[in-house]
Amino acid sequence: MTALFTIIIVLFIAVAIWQMVKIFDLAQVSADTSTGGIATDYDNKVNGYLMIGFLVFIYALTIISFVKWGHLPLMSNAASEHGSEVDNLMIISMAVIFTVQIITQFLLHYFAFKYRGEKGKKALFFADNNTLEAIWTIIPVIVLAGLIIYGLFTWTSIMNVDEDADPMIVEIYGQQFNWTARYSGQDNVLGMANVRLIDIDKANVLGIDEADPNAQDDIVVKELHLVVGKPVLFQIRSQDVLHSVYMPHFRAQMNAVPGMITKFGFTPTITTKEMRETPEMIDKVNNINEIRAEKSKGLTAEGRDALDPYEFHFLLLCNKICGKSHYNMQMNIIVETQEEYDAWIKEQTTFKESLK
Repeated sequence: MTALFTIIIVLFIAVAIWQMVKIFDLAQVSADTSTGGIATDYDNKVNGYLMIGFLVFIYALTIISFVKWGHLPLMSNAASEHGSEVDNLMIISMAVIFTVQIITQFLLHYFAFKYRGEKGKKALFFADNNTLEAIWTIIPVIVLAGLIIYGLFTWTSIMNVDEDADPMIVEIYGQQFNWTARYSGQDNVLGMANVRLIDIDKANVLGIDEADPNAQDDIVVKELHLVVGKPVLFQIRSQDVLHSVYMPHFRAQMNAVPGMITKFGFTPTITTKEMRETPEMIDKVNNINEIRAEKSKGLTAEGRDALDPYEFHFLLLCNKICGKSHYNMQMNIIVETQEEYDAWIKEQTTFKESLK
């Protein structure tokens, strides 16, 4: 792949140099004044065929990319209840985009070929055509309005978390450059918190109000555990700069904004163990580990440690470039059964017990 990109880059550089030379030549006073610097029928013919050639090239490149690297139907690994709705919206949008792209690019390049300049041939054009202008204005308006309305209904259905379903309340706290999660304990109510209450000496790293009764059973952890089939409502805070809570497999993303609390909720539909056992994920993990094993050979030959085998995890990532160590903002998400979650949560220390 690297070799292919290198070849493409070298090709583009060569084309750029060629174009610069052409521009330089055109800027000079030509000794040959027989054509007066006007393109000949031969020039127009060559450029017309080049346009058709480029059209074939971009179509072929698109098809090869989809067949070799595409993931049809674009999305298929959603791990939340609303994930399929987001995927459907993406698929519809991509279908519309590619349909318009195929038609417009064909017309653009075909017309450049068919109506290329020829001696004695005069182009026919319309100064204006109200019918055509109405068509290419109304159609995009209808299509875009449909997509926007569908998107708004999808967004509303995702964001309206049913409080009567007794969702698990979890806080996601972002700071440069890590994530921390806080569970609301048995009362399912998060205690009050403010960055001004942070006390490193007492290990109160989230600024939780020590006097708040609801905060005493809160649980602060560095790994997120969720129960399959149980709704979860995230309350999101940031200590310093703008971060973005991004959980790609759950089709979830919400900004973490300093000075305010944002929210996002969903229901996980598949456990981490079940996702690891899907044929798609098995193939992906095997492929990654083959690459790691190959790279490890070179590392061990240099006397360095080999790469650890890859194991799939749902991940919480930061989707904003929040600083030089932005890439470190990753947290594992474990989706498990209620029994497994109960066993894990019993092993955790409450906020009251963790204070120094």
